[in-house]
Amino acid sequence: MSDTPDYVEGDLVAPTLERPEGPAEPPDGAEGTRRLHELWVAGTEEPRWLAAATDEGAQEILPADVDPEVAYEAGAAVVDDYVAEPEPAPDERQIINLGPQHPSTHGVLRLQLELEGETIRRVKPIIGYLHTGMEKTAETLTYLQGGTNVTRMDYLSPFHNELCFSLVTEQLLGVEVPPRAQAIRVLMTELNRVASHLIWVATQGMDVGALSMMLYGWRERERILAFFEKVTGLRMNHNYIRPGGVAADLPDGWEEDVEELLERLPEGIAEYHELLDENPIFLDRTVGVGVITPAECHAYGITGPIARASGIAWDLRKAFPYSGIDRYDFDVPTGRHGDVYDRYLVRMAEMDESLKIVRQVLETMPAGDYRVDDAKVTPPPRKRIDESMEALIHHFKLFTEGFKVPPGEAYQAVESPRGELGMYLVSHGGSKPWRLHVRTPSFAAVQALPVMLTDSLVADLIATLASTDPVLGDVDR
Repeated sequence: MSDTPDYVEGDLVAPTLERPEGPAEPPDGAEGTRRLHELWVAGTEEPRWLAAATDEGAQEILPADVDPEVAYEAGAAVVDDYVAEPEPAPDERQIINLGPQHPSTHGVLRLQLELEGETIRRVKPIIGYLHTGMEKTAETLTYLQGGTNVTRMDYLSPFHNELCFSLVTEQLLGVEVPPRAQAIRVLMTELNRVASHLIWVATQGMDVGALSMMLYGWRERERILAFFEKVTGLRMNHNYIRPGGVAADLPDGWEEDVEELLERLPEGIAEYHELLDENPIFLDRTVGVGVITPAECHAYGITGPIARASGIAWDLRKAFPYSGIDRYDFDVPTGRHGDVYDRYLVRMAEMDESLKIVRQVLETMPAGDYRVDDAKVTPPPRKRIDESMEALIHHFKLFTEGFKVPPGEAYQAVESPRGELGMYLVSHGGSKPWRLHVRTPSFAAVQALPVMLTDSLVADLIATLASTDPVLGDVDR
């Protein structure tokens, strides 16, 4: 693989996901194009892309060969259905706000919408309601305390935040963690990717009316969080991945726990496919909706599943491997149409690939230490604290004053469930960062919402917003 992999062509190209035949064909018959919405009216045919769907909920009101007079008598054809102003007057446009209190905005996001009837003509995302200030807070915390801060940015994938901060700190320290610590990091982050995608498919289903998905997705995610709690002591915001390695080794019996996850999770994912893949209502709400093209992804800095659903085979785990993830075999699923439905397919396929990586980690977990053997970074073993005054003083100073990082600056990026998560860290030689700036994937996704939503229907707004999987802690950092 070249040092500067091409963004679309070359070694990173992955097999394109195929949609089910019939119901999931693009409504306009073209690939990668945005659907111009068509209001369905009584007496007209269903969209042709639903022609192969089941009769339930997708049939015509009356057959096409019915006498028009009979159609009027039956109430299937109403003259008013076909009356529309070609150019509504400017005073018919209105401004409304969606959020920041709306439950379907996935946090305190406010969207200012300019509507023309039921058509969205302009979208203005307004952020800042969370105002956490985590980047500034990082300047007041030692590098050892920094994990407790960054883990809360994207609270649905905390391990990726901790990993990114640890890797960029280790760049400046010039240390390399042991193979076992790297494997543990890969294990936890890939399970975290699955847990994040599970909560996405649960909330995406709920946002388009598939209420069962909310219950099903939470069910499988709970199994993963139970394992996280067993390993780290916490269900979320763990502060487990730290500069130099991880906080503690995997507990006894972890192999059986992971084996059970690898057995139970695919069963649940198969049920999601059965519920949604060819569901005519889900297809009608997602196919051709919220389209973003590869060129627009480039322009707005879109990465992750959104970009891959548009056909861009870009994954940092392949392009710029970290934590030894290049030792494992996995594919990068891509879509073709860049709509909500392809984002669903990509994320579902990514869960399969992550479980494939977890299986390989389980079978090849190396022996050895779970953290670097460097007294300047690593606290002494807990048993030594009871035996040695020097060890007690070392432990006390390390956790109160922190370790010093040589002057310099570094950037590190990892592939989070939402895309490229990057951290730019500057050190002036002290025990606290001089500057931390985070490049978050949710920020890019929110700024691209106008591209996906303009000239679409209000009814498609929530489905499109949910498909970007934004975490507002990731945006208002």
